[in-house]
Amino acid sequence: MSEGTVYLVGSGPGDPELLTVKAKRLIEEADLILHDKLPGPDILGEIPAEKREDVGKRAHGKGTSQEYINDRLVELAHEGKRVVRLKGGDSMVFGRGGEEMIHLAENGVDFEVVPAVTSAIAGPEVAGIPVTHRDHASSVTFVTGHEDPTKAESAVDWEALAATGGTIVVLMGVTRLPEYTEALMNAGMDPETPVALVERATWDAQQVATGTLATIVDARDEVGIEPPALTVIGGVAGSRERVADFLNNEQ
Repeated sequence: MSEGTVYLVGSGPGDPELLTVKAKRLIEEADLILHDKLPGPDILGEIPAEKREDVGKRAHGKGTSQEYINDRLVELAHEGKRVVRLKGGDSMVFGRGGEEMIHLAENGVDFEVVPAVTSAIAGPEVAGIPVTHRDHASSVTFVTGHEDPTKAESAVDWEALAATGGTIVVLMGVTRLPEYTEALMNAGMDPETPVALVERATWDAQQVATGTLATIVDARDEVGIEPPALTVIGGVAGSRERVADFLNNEQ
């Protein structure tokens, strides 16, 4: 039996029309698709149940272990299967695609990485927020709000980020919002800095909450923002109020 191939595919932020042409073709041609929930219901709903295996992970270590996913990909490839590992956004942006890529290589499995529209940029965009703007930000920093729980301490230097300026986009950080907004203010960032939360960007259930570093936690609770969502911190977040009434994707 010939060896199979694993495709590490990003699905974009969730709108099926934002799938790349290549991603769509590989999904259709795959023998099996290993996915989590982040590709979104509209994308997953188009895949026959017999071709899907849910290997979703949850916060706090619940759900399918990364070790199982790694081993399952190798197992299926050795069986000669054409496998798509489907992730939300881009698989290499806080998607653990890098870990899976290395594991496949170490086990002699052929693989291909299929880039995608990352939700770190697309999420703010569809909410009317450019991550860079000539008047507000000439740099953007992407940060994970959900680090490896086995780490002794956070690798994110919030004090340095407060001093750097530009835009900060935090992925998977809704639960820890009070912690890092306080950390940024303690580091000297202006409490009036605009902040926006975008939940399920491009999905039918998309929601947005806006405020400042000082008020965004209350705004989160008032709107009912829940994961998956991202946080945009910086002057660009203030752009939304000027364009929201003209956005075709607002619910």
